[in-house]
Amino acid sequence: MLFLSNFKPKKSKTLKMRKLEALALSLFLLFLVKWVNSDSKVLPNRDQFLSCMSTPSDSSFIHKPDSRLYTNFSQSLSQNYRFLSLNFTSQKPIMIATPRTESEIQRSLLCSRKLGVQVRTKSGGHDYEGLSYLSSHSPFIILDLINIRSIEINLRDETAWVGAGATIGELYYKIAKSSKIHGFPAGTCPSVGVGGHFSGGGFGAMMRKHGLAADNVVDARFVDANGRIYNGRREMGEDLFWAIRGGGAASFGVVLSWKVKLVRVPEKVTCFTRYLPLTQNMTKVVHRWQYIAAELDENLFVRVIIYKSGGSIQATFQANYLGGIDRLIPLMNQKFPELGLRSQDCSEMSWIDSIMYFNWKKGQPLETLLDRDQRYNDLYFKAKSDFVKNPIPETGLEGIWKRFHDVESPVMIMEPLGGKTYEIGETETPFPHRRGNLYNIQYMVKWRMKEIEVMEKHVRWMRLLYRYMSVYVSGSPRGAYLNYRDLDLGMNKGSNCSFDEARLWGMRYFGCNFKRLAMVKGKIDPTNFFRNEQSVPPLIVRD
Repeated sequence: MLFLSNFKPKKSKTLKMRKLEALALSLFLLFLVKWVNSDSKVLPNRDQFLSCMSTPSDSSFIHKPDSRLYTNFSQSLSQNYRFLSLNFTSQKPIMIATPRTESEIQRSLLCSRKLGVQVRTKSGGHDYEGLSYLSSHSPFIILDLINIRSIEINLRDETAWVGAGATIGELYYKIAKSSKIHGFPAGTCPSVGVGGHFSGGGFGAMMRKHGLAADNVVDARFVDANGRIYNGRREMGEDLFWAIRGGGAASFGVVLSWKVKLVRVPEKVTCFTRYLPLTQNMTKVVHRWQYIAAELDENLFVRVIIYKSGGSIQATFQANYLGGIDRLIPLMNQKFPELGLRSQDCSEMSWIDSIMYFNWKKGQPLETLLDRDQRYNDLYFKAKSDFVKNPIPETGLEGIWKRFHDVESPVMIMEPLGGKTYEIGETETPFPHRRGNLYNIQYMVKWRMKEIEVMEKHVRWMRLLYRYMSVYVSGSPRGAYLNYRDLDLGMNKGSNCSFDEARLWGMRYFGCNFKRLAMVKGKIDPTNFFRNEQSVPPLIVRD
């Protein structure tokens, strides 16, 4: 077994001391559960929350507004200035909890329920609309799982238990340190937290071979609004286990850890990056890519990144092939000769080096995978997503390129589906965008100036591009990817958001799975304690 943890070894305690501590904790939690379910009407404030949380044990995981950690954390939120337009930054958490144990998570949840305080669970840093650390409703606390990040690799059964606060990079690092023939099909950005990534689906460069990250989750540990811990899918039931693997776990409770199935990877992986400016038949090549990307050998993943460089529009074709150059070149010459790929354009490497390659960190130490820093140096952005069922005509693509000239830093990332993603049915997980979809589009526009006029210009541009794309992408409903969260699609208003109101955005993310998700929510969290601006509402079906 291998472990990744921040914990320092503690001095051993006698059996009697451990039993007394366990008894005291059990009695305290039992008291909290009864108190939570009482009729007490307590006006929530920081002092009352601290009084509820206080126990003879260490409570240093609670950070008040006058603490250094709280101040540093709050300052980091100002990096995305556009949140001001959503009235989020005026609502700051009354405190930040960084629990180190499951009992500390239980206490945080029970005290929040008792005092009518919302909980925002944060497990990483990539949250496009800030729903894990900002709120339009007050009061609330942030439950930051950064200390719940142990990783246990078991090569005997080819699995790993991953703490919900770990990052993808930390998981990749531990796998690479223990095996040269194993990997995991998750995202290409190592600093993404596994908690949100797994629970929203999880695109990655191996998804055509092995499916999404969520497709490879085989078990989980979970805590509900009553502080009850479910030790695996057998205890939580298949409906709840189904819901948290693509339906957004934050709507249902707090995932403590995930058990994932590792996949076998070849000793040699081949990557290439091919740059194509607009002047070199870029439009025709991108147009052709749409027809073949989802139909290629499942070992081959070729994505397209469209962006503006020096005032000119350019496409970057970036690929990952689970095999050697000797097999890749004939395959590309047969299926995609328009790209003009040559052997000298390709590099053979290990699977873990391909992760570094895709993250533009080729040649850097493997330890850079452990970097959790999410500071964007005053880079603000707005993102949206689409799924494409039929190739966009060349005239449609040219309309996109024309609009790219109107702003400084537009980006469009097109990632192919097919392969394993087609083999899994649209109802097997909450992620429904399977067979029939050629590829996903992520749109993003970035800016650095803080002026409100600049922000409004870029957000308006993004919305106009999204409107332009409506005739070229999926419809009835128009699909969207949960991990590229977009509040323009609709927002829950208050704690009593109805199922019909939430359908506006819920059907876009989950399609026909949305009703089942709401029914699971109605069973596990009928009072809608775990909620945010786009959380699944409870749908309670009477027998």
